[in-house]
Amino acid sequence: MADPSSYRPAPGQVPDSPGVYRFRDEHRRVIYVGKAKSLRQRLANYFQDVAGLHPRTATMVTTAASVEWTVVSTEVEALQLEYSWIKEYDPRFNVKYRDDKSYPSLAVTLGEEYPRVQVMRGPKKKGVRYFGPYAHAWAIRETVDLMLRVFPVRTCSAGVFKRSAQIGRPCLLGYIGKCSAPCVGRITPEDHRELAEEFCDFMAGRTGTYLSRLEKRMHEAAEEMEYEKAARLRDDIGALRRAMEKNAVVLADATDADLIAVAEDELEAAVQIFHVRGGRVRGQRGWVTDKVEAVDTAGLVEHALQQLYGEEHGEGVPKEVLVPALPEDSAAVAQWLAEHRGSQVSLRIPQRGDKKDLMETVRRNAVQSLALHKTKRASDLTTRSRALEEIAEALELDSAPLRIECFDISHLQGDDVVASMVVFEDGLARKSEYRRFQVKGRVGDTQVWHGAGQDDVRSMHEVVSRRFRRYLQEKLKTGEWSPEDGDDPRPEDDGRPKRFAYPPQLVVVDGGRPQVEAAQRALTELGVDDVAVCGLAKRLEEVWLPGEDDPVVLPRTSEGLYLLQRVRDEAHRFAIQYQRNKRGKRLKAGPLDDVPGLGESRKLALIKHFGSVKKLRQATIDQICEVPGIGRKTAETVAVALARAAPAAPAVNTATGEIIEDETPAPAGTSAERGTEQ
Repeated sequence: MADPSSYRPAPGQVPDSPGVYRFRDEHRRVIYVGKAKSLRQRLANYFQDVAGLHPRTATMVTTAASVEWTVVSTEVEALQLEYSWIKEYDPRFNVKYRDDKSYPSLAVTLGEEYPRVQVMRGPKKKGVRYFGPYAHAWAIRETVDLMLRVFPVRTCSAGVFKRSAQIGRPCLLGYIGKCSAPCVGRITPEDHRELAEEFCDFMAGRTGTYLSRLEKRMHEAAEEMEYEKAARLRDDIGALRRAMEKNAVVLADATDADLIAVAEDELEAAVQIFHVRGGRVRGQRGWVTDKVEAVDTAGLVEHALQQLYGEEHGEGVPKEVLVPALPEDSAAVAQWLAEHRGSQVSLRIPQRGDKKDLMETVRRNAVQSLALHKTKRASDLTTRSRALEEIAEALELDSAPLRIECFDISHLQGDDVVASMVVFEDGLARKSEYRRFQVKGRVGDTQVWHGAGQDDVRSMHEVVSRRFRRYLQEKLKTGEWSPEDGDDPRPEDDGRPKRFAYPPQLVVVDGGRPQVEAAQRALTELGVDDVAVCGLAKRLEEVWLPGEDDPVVLPRTSEGLYLLQRVRDEAHRFAIQYQRNKRGKRLKAGPLDDVPGLGESRKLALIKHFGSVKKLRQATIDQICEVPGIGRKTAETVAVALARAAPAAPAVNTATGEIIEDETPAPAGTSAERGTEQ
């Protein structure tokens, strides 16, 4: 790996003007292309201390062996040159979107003598008018089939067209009226081109005028008693309306816009685009990319705009482009788009109304696209095997960690501290093995600490200790392990130790070096020496090992890093869910919750019998015993608990001085918590 200082430009050598720069490796291959308003300021950022750079940026500058730049006059020229070089060199450290499928488009070959309507995939060709892309080719064919009744444009291939011309007989579509049969001279080239252009106008959203003209002709034919012609026009109008209904109206009529949404995590991003023409969604497409470089949402949007419109001109670029975040230099990007379109382009973030609602729909599609991509990636057996092997190699394990357990701590400003343990076996989540912990205090210490005194490091030590004490207890039962003098493998509470009978090969903690050291210390104190420990720090996706001063940085494309990230994120989700549920129950808790041995059913029975907690508090022990299932001992316990929880003074309306009596009966079937007196 190269030292960036070895190829750093001399001070004052880099101009302070807009331009585009290229990093090359030792083999002179371009590995990164970027643009800047000021080349001097931007390149200086790459040659600071490597330890202070983002891991992906650090990897790039240490892989590079030289840097060169080209000065341009404007930022718009820089944007265009950057796009051209990315297309030409395909640099490995630039974000490159890849289609999750090859989307088909409806194409009209206006460059031919007799334009043809067909389904096309792949790169766009000169002289062809495109509509879409569409999610499915069959959707295009259905639309074309409906429209050929009104616009009988040629759809056959060059071979079929030539053969029909030779034999002087059209194909089946010519006989049933869905082709004007230019192959046998039924229509002139000029009239056929006009028909194709009308087809394009209708597909572009200019539908109202054409439908009005057809309706007028239909009424005229009916008035002249040409009923067959009127019926044919009526059917044509119906066919066009059905074709229009296949594209939902989402925005005001004549609105032309592209809506772009992004869903991302630390390693990958998904982009979804809705193409709206004439107020209707005419097409949809999506990409997924690895986040090779350190890039935020605005940067992802800029890359998406470059890929979408880099080869487009004229109406291929809409009047309006709606995005979730504006690029760093949005004015230059908007000007670049305007140059491609030939007129003004509005680049903005929707703030309200139908456009914002549609943007939310596009965003949900992006989220689903990213989730589907991750699901497909995780379900592949070969990929999972490679991920486990990469983890074993990076952490220097003797074998692939077939069972991985991950721990995460969650709390709200020191309250309701909980922890989660998730299990992955053979690279897949084993949800039946997930466990939750309510953090109590220091293990093996009589001092119990609560609230703000708790911290993630101590909590991690406690939780890992409790989990492996359960494991040692199981080994003690089976005779596989005998405790040394003074060791006590008993669990801290009356749980089910058998749930923790299987040890992992790897323990992952959500956090950095302090959390890793706490987990390792817990294992060492218990004498567990056959379980590896590592931590995954969320901010930079670094893997920390016990006793190491520097983290392990896995390659961005590493399947092992992807698996560790999934394990960490699942533990975080599970912990957050438990913490929220616990906090919600605490906020809804009432005096009956403190009565030992009183379950939910008997709480409901008491509230239903007396109507409210206030009336239950006023009842005698004998009256409480009248409730089915409540014995005298339980009634006494309930009375004592309610007496202790009684309010110090009645509530008073400060405006009137009136004492407020809470006599509202609890509805049937309500929970005891809702019937609790406030």
